[in-house]
Amino acid sequence: MIARKLIDLIEKNSGPLAHGLLGTFRTTEKMADLSKIPAQELETRAFEVYRNLSDWLLNRTEEDIERRYVEIGRRRAQQGVALSHLLWALIAVKRHLWDFLNREITTDQMLELQQEMELIRMVDRFFDLALYYAARGYERELALQEAVRAHGVAAPMRG
Repeated sequence: MIARKLIDLIEKNSGPLAHGLLGTFRTTEKMADLSKIPAQELETRAFEVYRNLSDWLLNRTEEDIERRYVEIGRRRAQQGVALSHLLWALIAVKRHLWDFLNREITTDQMLELQQEMELIRMVDRFFDLALYYAARGYERELALQEAVRAHGVAAPMRG
């Protein structure tokens, strides 16, 4: 089964995958707030996702995912990480994984799988960008509302 082989490949390479993300986390403007988080913590979180991917995909429930990621969201808020930066970091973990798989799947027998993965990546990219920019708009609106409350100035009409 190809899916199992790919998951095994990901889990086997979880250390290098996680380590490879650190530079992206530190140099991407969309994740600038991650500089507030110790590098070891970032690497450990990414490692856990990659190392335990089969468990998360096959054994964990939506409630398990909710518990884990609500806690991560709380921690990042306490650390002063903007919501959009948190979302882009999660997107980066996924994109890094797709890039890895795209590099690893190179044999002629895998051509069809590569084409299917490319479509999935394109769809993912659209929704990743939509998530990030929706969060940015949300944050900007909250900031505007806070400024209006703080200064008692009426907000301009938005269409």
